Amino acid sequence: MVLQRAPHRAVIWGFGGANKLTTLQINTEIYTSISRVEPANDLGESIWSVILDPIAHEGPYNIQVTQPLANDTLAIITLHDVLFGDVWICSGQSNMQMTVIDIFNATEEINNAGKYPKIRVFTAALKASDRPIEELMDIVENWSVASPESIGGPSYSYMSALCWLYGRMIHEALGGRPIGLIATSWGGTIIEKWMPSEALHDCGISSSKAISLSSYDKTSKTLSSDNSQLFNAMIYPFTRMIIYGTIWYQGESNSDYNTDKYSCTFSKMIQYWRQTWNERTNYLTDIYFPFGFVQLSTFSNESTTVGGFPLIRWHQTFDVGYVPNDVVPKVFMAVALDLRDDPFDIHPRTKLDVAYRLSRSGLAVAYNQSVEFQGPIVSSVSYSIDSKTVNITYTAVENIELRNSNGFEICCQGSKCKDDTIWVPATISSKNDLTITLTISSSCVGQQLFGLRYLWRETPCPFKQAAIYSYTDPNLPSPPYIKVF
Repeated sequence: MVLQRAPHRAVIWGFGGANKLTTLQINTEIYTSISRVEPANDLGESIWSVILDPIAHEGPYNIQVTQPLANDTLAIITLHDVLFGDVWICSGQSNMQMTVIDIFNATEEINNAGKYPKIRVFTAALKASDRPIEELMDIVENWSVASPESIGGPSYSYMSALCWLYGRMIHEALGGRPIGLIATSWGGTIIEKWMPSEALHDCGISSSKAISLSSYDKTSKTLSSDNSQLFNAMIYPFTRMIIYGTIWYQGESNSDYNTDKYSCTFSKMIQYWRQTWNERTNYLTDIYFPFGFVQLSTFSNESTTVGGFPLIRWHQTFDVGYVPNDVVPKVFMAVALDLRDDPFDIHPRTKLDVAYRLSRSGLAVAYNQSVEFQGPIVSSVSYSIDSKTVNITYTAVENIELRNSNGFEICCQGSKCKDDTIWVPATISSKNDLTITLTISSSCVGQQLFGLRYLWRETPCPFKQAAIYSYTDPNLPSPPYIKVF
């Protein structure tokens, strides 16, 4: 396993007899804890907890825990080959659950996994609970050293492809730092399942709502209707453990359910996850621990469908259009709407590209590294009725690469911009440094411009054929954009 390294302090905890002295030894350091009186699991056992001093050296270490039994003997547990590094939680629905064996380059990834013995992986089982529980109900794969066997498990069992690839890339970029990866995701699930009841309340959502798992995810199992069940069973049991950060890939199942609330539900989920981890680790986990996510990729092969995906992508950025921003701190993302994978639709096998983009933004936001991590971001829009043009200026990159002239639409009919049929194409006619110029459709000539949007489709373009990318890193596209004046 991997425990969180210095400057953070790791927490080790477990179950035992009530009001018993627990002794923990790591190297020559000895720690003690008196377990609580109240029972914390179905066996009636109580919790003991030890906070370690910050440990900078990665190890490996053996950690021995002892507690006296009723017959005057000692119960002894030894954790072997423990490393200290950074611990990341990986959660969401099926695009996070999708396993290494299901992606492009699977054979190479699986065969090379043994080259990364300092990466340790863990996969939680798909379980639900009506109340927060202290202990996982089941485990698919317990802590394992990265190997072809531990990475190349059965389809949609273990190991999460995106979790593995992100962790591997972070591990390499940080010079081989130990990385612990905890995969805990469930296909077809709405975000409300992953939110504590307090977060649901803040968004005006009931804790009980009848809804079936989304038809988007054929891999999902049966799940009852109450909200918060996956937070209770698949997130809460980890919240006594110090972590470095979280990555998240979810939203497909909310593209037709509570779509308009997603900006609230997503931001509140992040807030309460952070708050819960912070409080349950005695305020040792950063209250603003880094939170990364994947902006929704594609679904249908039909390039004219708008659907709910564009709104979810926008709400994932808290209606700003990009992250990091001032709405929710220390959040980063990977743009994925140009990674269409026919005929696999909603589960693109191009997870290498997703992980590259997410790891770049993770290095920048979570590790404060000076790396290019995002595509061009819109900084200003100007409109000239006389010249019949729209000028869009970008920031965040040195220059932009223009791959084609498509993807923009304008609206010139006021409040009717809410109707998708009113938007008309606007073609890119020229580029000058960080500014592009759009030619206005003849139907809008001489009229006031009320709206502008970019890549506002469920599947907006062929593979890596969006219009605008970073010139210096051509694998970083500009995110979707909308502005109603």
